[in-house]
Amino acid sequence: MQEFDIKLFFLLNDLAGKSIFWDWVIVFFARWLAYILIILFFVFLIRSAYSRPEKYYIFRLTLISVVFSRGIITPAIRFFYERLRPFALYNVNQLISEAGNSFPSGHATFYFALAASVFIFNKKWGFWFIIATFIMTVARVVAGVHFPSDILGGMIIGIAVPFIVHASYKKIFGHLPTSTKTEITEEKKAAPLEL
Repeated sequence: MQEFDIKLFFLLNDLAGKSIFWDWVIVFFARWLAYILIILFFVFLIRSAYSRPEKYYIFRLTLISVVFSRGIITPAIRFFYERLRPFALYNVNQLISEAGNSFPSGHATFYFALAASVFIFNKKWGFWFIIATFIMTVARVVAGVHFPSDILGGMIIGIAVPFIVHASYKKIFGHLPTSTKTEITEEKKAAPLEL
């Protein structure tokens, strides 16, 4: 498995260093797409058809999920399992700089948690958040700061936490917060935004 992980890393990392423009594209996805996703999350939250209590719940779910996955689980794993970044071990095409341990990817845990939180309430928007997060995290492998398994680990944590938090809330309180104290319906989950 480790051998496959390293081979896949070099296969992807070899895409870097081909041209100035292509490297700029990789850096854009690896570093700047994250900020766009944050902005789009607030656009989704503000412009959606959900009631105010529902929007507060979506925000709280997302906040708890990203804090728990990125702020607690990721540092705990890194404390017990120190994995150096690829550029510290090999001669790679490094396009951006990062510090700290490599596994799991902090970007993957944070942004997959955000994407999964959106997906729980709106499958269409959630799907695009997941695709964008996947592109961003793969770009970070191409940029030389993560192994593919770092991304996979972060993805598993990031996706699992919002579903666990959401299920726990429903189990404890018996319902989701809505303006009428009823469950969010399947139709409303899939409803497009009112833009």
